[in-house]
Amino acid sequence: MSVVASSNFILHSPSFWTGKSPVYGICPGVESDGTIKSLPQVKTNATRRELLDYFDNTWTLTEVLFDGLANEEAYYRRPYHKLRHPMIFYYGHPAVLYMNKLRVAGLLVNGISSGFERLFETGVDEMRWDDLYEGHDDVWPSIDEVHQYRREAYQIIRELIETHPLFDEQHMPITIDKPTWALLMGFEHERIHLETSSVLIRELPIEFVRVNKIWPSLLLETKDEPSKENLMINLSKSEVKLGKPITWPTFGWDNEYGEEKRVVQPFSASSMLISNKEFYQFVTGSGYIQERYWSTDGWTWRSFRNVKAPSFWVPTGPSGLHQYKLRTLFEIVEMQWNAPVCVNFHEAKAYCAWRTEQEKSVMPYRLLTESEHHLIHDGKDHQWNNNLRHGGEVAVTASQVNDKGFYDVFGNVWQWCEDHFHPLEGSQPHPYYDDFSVPCYDGEHHMILGGSFVSTGDEASVWARFHFRPHFMQHAGFRIARSDDICTCNARFIKNSTTNTYETQQMVDMYVLMHWGEEQQRFDPLISAKMIFPKVPDLPVACAELVKCFATHTDRALDLGCAVGRTAFELAITFNEVIGIDYSQNFISVARYLKQHGTFEYTRKDQGIQRTSLTAVVNPSIDRDRIQFEVGDACSLRSDLKDFDAVVLANVLCRLPKPSTCLKRMQGNGGLVKKGGILVMTTPFSWLPQYTPQTEWINGVKEIQDILTEFDLIHEEEIPFMIREHRRKFEYIITLGTVWKRRL
Repeated sequence: MSVVASSNFILHSPSFWTGKSPVYGICPGVESDGTIKSLPQVKTNATRRELLDYFDNTWTLTEVLFDGLANEEAYYRRPYHKLRHPMIFYYGHPAVLYMNKLRVAGLLVNGISSGFERLFETGVDEMRWDDLYEGHDDVWPSIDEVHQYRREAYQIIRELIETHPLFDEQHMPITIDKPTWALLMGFEHERIHLETSSVLIRELPIEFVRVNKIWPSLLLETKDEPSKENLMINLSKSEVKLGKPITWPTFGWDNEYGEEKRVVQPFSASSMLISNKEFYQFVTGSGYIQERYWSTDGWTWRSFRNVKAPSFWVPTGPSGLHQYKLRTLFEIVEMQWNAPVCVNFHEAKAYCAWRTEQEKSVMPYRLLTESEHHLIHDGKDHQWNNNLRHGGEVAVTASQVNDKGFYDVFGNVWQWCEDHFHPLEGSQPHPYYDDFSVPCYDGEHHMILGGSFVSTGDEASVWARFHFRPHFMQHAGFRIARSDDICTCNARFIKNSTTNTYETQQMVDMYVLMHWGEEQQRFDPLISAKMIFPKVPDLPVACAELVKCFATHTDRALDLGCAVGRTAFELAITFNEVIGIDYSQNFISVARYLKQHGTFEYTRKDQGIQRTSLTAVVNPSIDRDRIQFEVGDACSLRSDLKDFDAVVLANVLCRLPKPSTCLKRMQGNGGLVKKGGILVMTTPFSWLPQYTPQTEWINGVKEIQDILTEFDLIHEEEIPFMIREHRRKFEYIITLGTVWKRRL
């Protein structure tokens, strides 16, 4: 029998299966009912006593969580999806990270076991849902050995806090540039893995877990209570500021720092998270078997896994009856219909497409963006379901509603967002953990915000920014949103606007090379010595040159479909103000980074897995402050965009769902092109039905002229260009370049 104790209460917990649950003395956080809760995140000016309390609470939460594993096999059984290590890794990993990072910071000289500190150092970040990790089960030591390592690590870390002079009062507060930051990093890393491990435990077969009396209890509805209507709440155009101040008195991960101001266009969002009851309609409405609701990757994942319902729904009868119970961490309980559904990104997006169709909504449903999530917060502290207030999700209306009418802005379950994970302007990796965020700025990870019931410490703060691949399961759900005046559907989205083929890392790298690569970087010199590559202009530069040749005024220019921004930068040489707009969040992120830093590092695919690192460099003579970049839809731009001296529309037309709508926006009252201004357009007329309905195809200059009734065609030329896929494969394209002048 192990003992978890507080100063005024002693609890006898269920015995750890080995009989060796560690006893670490006083454990802050034990409640009067015998369950353990999380302490609030420790401050950077904490005393030794406060640091020790937070450490004990953090460490014991891990022990209590793993006490829910019922037998030895539970530690060594591979997850069903084979995308992660077995649980034994996650039992040892947090302790190893403490030891390794404290050594990197110079607070410790020696480790405990070099073998353990290599084996348990790095987890698995699978590339795809079918990138199955085929690890070797025989590499893992016994539970006794890992348990002993944790005991030794605990004693070393505790002694460090108690005795190291850098934790003396005169050296406080702990700041991001001090070695003591590594201790706070260890605390918060272990708390991240409370969440990681709890999800993996929830995915284990029920016979491998047991009810844990120390873990916070569930708050269950005992009957199917009526649910409130999940109303859509309208929010007006606003500005939000993102980024945790560097002086904020708590630890933060590198991606939280930086500063950005963003304009949020009018939108509406559901007052509550989507509940199991709401998602049940999607399940019974054949949502999982109708390909049209799913992105290409989402449908392939669903088919590969043969998914028919959310992961934590447990079928209790024939599949056609759709009868389910709910799997929590340690139990299977009656379905909690009013609790938020837990799904991955693919499932959330499929629901949005289905809901759009069901309601015949003119504006498609989608997920929140990061900026919108910040906007629905009212800036006040509420009693959210986080910091282990409860041992699982609660009803979507169980927590306080905020002043703006939204429930569960934080806590209960994480919320999937539309945004890919990306750095904020000014963010820098921390030298103690320089690969914490950077490898995931790859266009393959989607952001989750708000935290869950098991989120503690920094994860439960308003600053937390986390991310997972879209097929990955977390304690994550979603609320729905839709734009009021900006259409989110764009022809670059295939399969009902649910996947953007321009958002992949491969596509970003290809476009950065096309825009910014030098000739010798695009064409392999070894091959060039044996044959002659076609001589082609740099299309982004050629477009800017056409503008400079024909524009009579140089005040304002718009690059519509700017991709990674080269044309916009070239226009800034002569124009006072340049706006670049593209639908791809990743393209705009690259363009913004180039604006801020003047350089951008990327990789070029050579062949197979061979890649070469390159750097895009903006001409230092260009005044980058003249440019701004934003995400937008060429078919539905904000109404205040108008009266530009020049507009560039480069290779965008034949990737739009309604190209005529985009062209008509150039003229009339509030037209993008001012009278006397010019439109420079290139298009290869590469019409494809998955991008543009055949009825919308425009066949040649004559049909363009029939739409641009206020313009005269003043120039026409053929412009060849090439896009490199790898050293031996290029796409050769001949685009038609035209220049149109709007009549006075």
